[in-house]
Amino acid sequence: AIVNNSGQCRELLTMARENKASKAKDVAKKVKLGSHNKAVAVRTKTHFYRPKTLVQLRKPRYDRRSVARENKMDKYRILKFPLTTESAMKKIEEDNTLVFIVDKRANKRQIKEAVKGMYDIHTKKVNTLIRPDGQKKAYVCLTEDYDALDVANRIGII
Repeated sequence: AIVNNSGQCRELLTMARENKASKAKDVAKKVKLGSHNKAVAVRTKTHFYRPKTLVQLRKPRYDRRSVARENKMDKYRILKFPLTTESAMKKIEEDNTLVFIVDKRANKRQIKEAVKGMYDIHTKKVNTLIRPDGQKKAYVCLTEDYDALDVANRIGII
């Protein structure tokens, strides 16, 4: 604003200077003393839970193994031999079930796949037990499409 009176202009300038000076003094005082009005987080639980941060996926610079591991449990390792005891023969004739001694570490799914791969037969279910001598015995129930006697003849049990 343009002021005609030089006296009024001087007054405005001095007021502005005083205002700036007082502001500067206030700021200097605050800087010297420091601020003491920091907000403190109120803890409502007795335990501290670490905040969830970004979890990066692993990006290895090289493979830890040069060659992938080979599956050692193939069908020939899983099925050791068929049992030819009297009780096994009874199972073949009456229950349409074949009895095998299998690898102790093989599970029922692996036994089912091994029987399918070796003899081209579909199984209904597999029951297993570990004998007192430490070997695993598998009772392989065949579906109605297959006859256990015919399969046993083909294998060479009977």
